[in-house]
Amino acid sequence: MNSELKKTLNPVQLWAIIVGMVISGMYCGWNYALDFTSPIGFIIAILIVTIFYTTFMFSYAELSTAIPHAGGPSEYSSRAMGDFGGFLAGFACLIEFLFATPAIALAVGAYIHFLVPGIPVVVAALVCYALFVLINCLGVETAARVELVVTIVAIVGLLLFAGAGITHVNISNITDGDMFRGGFKGIFAAIPYAIWFYLAVEGGAMAAEECKNPKKDIPKGFILGIITLVILSLLTFFVTAANIDPIALSKTDSPLPKALEAIYGVGNILSKIMSFIGLFGLIASLHGIIIAYSRQAFAMSRAGYFPAVLAKVNKQGTPVNAIILPSLVGMIFILTGKTATIIVISTFGAVVLYIISMISLFMLRKKQPNLERPYKVYYPIVPAVALVTAVILLVAMVVSNAATIIWVIGAFAIAICYYFIYTKLIKNASREKEYEEDRSEKIS
Repeated sequence: MNSELKKTLNPVQLWAIIVGMVISGMYCGWNYALDFTSPIGFIIAILIVTIFYTTFMFSYAELSTAIPHAGGPSEYSSRAMGDFGGFLAGFACLIEFLFATPAIALAVGAYIHFLVPGIPVVVAALVCYALFVLINCLGVETAARVELVVTIVAIVGLLLFAGAGITHVNISNITDGDMFRGGFKGIFAAIPYAIWFYLAVEGGAMAAEECKNPKKDIPKGFILGIITLVILSLLTFFVTAANIDPIALSKTDSPLPKALEAIYGVGNILSKIMSFIGLFGLIASLHGIIIAYSRQAFAMSRAGYFPAVLAKVNKQGTPVNAIILPSLVGMIFILTGKTATIIVISTFGAVVLYIISMISLFMLRKKQPNLERPYKVYYPIVPAVALVTAVILLVAMVVSNAATIIWVIGAFAIAICYYFIYTKLIKNASREKEYEEDRSEKIS
């Protein structure tokens, strides 16, 4: 069975995949935070999250260049902590990406519904999701080209939005009223939505095995990607929040077009254009995250955590089964229509993954000091800051979203049971195969 991926990506394409995976977070999702806190409280949450992601991505670049593997975090954790650690990291990654895709698909549906009210949100979401699953099946090179185009269009759209809105900003929309509405609990509750600005940025690591020169390409793609995202997220939040009432902003599925309507009036051409361009941003993330979760499922199958069928690739080197089968899970959750809840579940998986990855970095520095590291982070300060802030994010999420998080913890418990049952069966089957081979050799 062929299970080798094709090396086709350059640094610009990797940057496009990284930014594209995340950029939908600028167009929707983050604004739900204003249900729980004020704009000032959300700014605090954004700054904490931005510090984390900046330090994390510099640290993650070291792991990715030292171990350029399609499994990304599951491979780093497997080398650091053993098979169980690798499984936990891989499962957390799948929780993050498999729940991010239905949330983004629902946002695509909302933007399409904004443009064409006759099309139901859920129908548009399902059709768009299925379309980009199909495009991904054509191969990573084709997928990367599509991702580059839609990502550039999405970035241009954000810059056009900023240009149209920045001259009309009203700071009182940010500073008036109860500046610390919700208190610390409100800030904690806002954290998953601040994470949404950057969620899935680490997904570029799953494309590392398909880079032409991973040791040079990964640091370039990662660092340029996080710089791009920090600038865009801060700019998008400021221009949007300063142009529309925060309560009204928290109630919409299409915040950027609504902000332009607040400036130029309902039905203006700019808000329609922004809705159309916003689709490119959402599609970029949907498309990119499909690449990421399929490679994670592929790598976990190849490592023996999942059934071997997910590790099979076609003649073009594309893991078609790993693209299609997990997408069915995402489509089921689209039917719920609960975007905000899905975001919380996705971000919880992400934060668990981040903590495991940073612990893996520290362990690998001790266990494998001679491992070739073409890029080294400023150790131990930068990864320590990333680890500490990740733990703070996790505590904040558990405290403020206990009713939702308990279901995710249950999913992890089921996954752990699966791991021990499945791996035991695999080991027993392997021993039986070895016994039969030895027996055949003795008979012959």
